[in-house]
Amino acid sequence: MSLALFDLDNTLIAGDSDHAWGEFLVNKGLVDADEYKKANDRYYAAYQQGTLDIHDYLAFSLRPLTQYSTQAMLAWRALFIEESILPLMLPKAVALLNQHREQGHQILIITATNRFITEPIAQLLGVESMIAAEPEFIDGSYTGNIVGVPSFQEGKITRLNEWLANKDLSLKNSWFYSDSHNDLPLLEIVDNPVAVNPDDTLRVRANQAGWPIISLRD
Repeated sequence: MSLALFDLDNTLIAGDSDHAWGEFLVNKGLVDADEYKKANDRYYAAYQQGTLDIHDYLAFSLRPLTQYSTQAMLAWRALFIEESILPLMLPKAVALLNQHREQGHQILIITATNRFITEPIAQLLGVESMIAAEPEFIDGSYTGNIVGVPSFQEGKITRLNEWLANKDLSLKNSWFYSDSHNDLPLLEIVDNPVAVNPDDTLRVRANQAGWPIISLRD
């Protein structure tokens, strides 16, 4: 069985769910608006530039989960999905996922965004298997810490190898779809790398290597 790997943000959806969650928290008054928005935008710019300190960012992005009850945050998350994520859903992305399903491929979303945000998005897309940054959850509450290696840049390879270790699967004949140059480490080792609405750096590399460049947006 071949693996079909997908980045999530700006690949399967038309936006960045991590950054959108920060904007949602600001707009709902759940965080200090000015301070949080500036930091959220600064981290997103660093991500785009390839200079993001992922551990620093995760400490920032997971902090709100420690400031409210889990029940309250789950309710806010449901509203976030309705208001902020549903408008970003892409019919062409759903069709592409279905094409791989029809070919009998094992589909896996692999994202640097934390599981609290991404799990319901994967469910919307009908994808059961996902690697994401894992927030620590103890005795019914989020601690603000991360468990294991963040699935970011080379960390995606580390986490993928951990996931593969317990399965009868390999990267032979594998696919990986991504928009971001941050995913170049993984794109370089799959048999079928595909750039999806790529950033400038990834577009240059894709053109150099002869990788397909596609768009899942209208």
